[in-house]
Amino acid sequence: MAGPRPLSRFWEWGKNIVCVGRNYSDHVREMGSTVLREPVLFLKPSTAYAPEGSPVLVPPYCRTLHHELELGVLMGRRGRAVPEAAAMDYVAGYALCLDMTARDVQDECKEKGLPWTLAKGFTSSCPVSAFVPKEKIPDPHALRLWLKVNGELRQDGETSAMIFSIPYIISYISKIMILEEGDLILTGTPKGVGPVKENDEIEAAIDGVVSMRVQVQRADY
Repeated sequence: MAGPRPLSRFWEWGKNIVCVGRNYSDHVREMGSTVLREPVLFLKPSTAYAPEGSPVLVPPYCRTLHHELELGVLMGRRGRAVPEAAAMDYVAGYALCLDMTARDVQDECKEKGLPWTLAKGFTSSCPVSAFVPKEKIPDPHALRLWLKVNGELRQDGETSAMIFSIPYIISYISKIMILEEGDLILTGTPKGVGPVKENDEIEAAIDGVVSMRVQVQRADY
């Protein structure tokens, strides 16, 4: 009989990566988009996970790869139609995450009214840090997130600037799809998204909590 699945290695067994778009108004403005009354959701497959030590692989069809820095929320138990007031009881912990995006592909998909799967769901498009237990972050809405590329600061934001709070997001998603233990929710990116290229090094952190480094490589297929 299989033993319990360790949350510390959620990327090995977690099923779903649910991503929230347009959750920081400064990022919405830099992308020329509009703030909406409800969250924008999209999915990544579990094969998008790239734990620290694994590179980001630029897909062969991508000409412009962008970094998007995000706080990830890890579900600790199954939830359906979770009340907003109880949502944090379902959280096991957090991770620093990158939503790597084939921006040129996404722009083309937007123009044609197509889904973003090619732009957001490629292998290694979701680098993640080590798991951070919930107890180590008393208030996830009071965190500083930052990202550097080759030592240059690109993104520097506060989770207090989220448009939709984490309890609201959990409740909203769980009314659409059942959330399972080990599922990861990416909560959106602050401003400063930008391009990376082969051989770049990305360094990112939840300030004072956890950090990670990721190398960018070209996929060999």
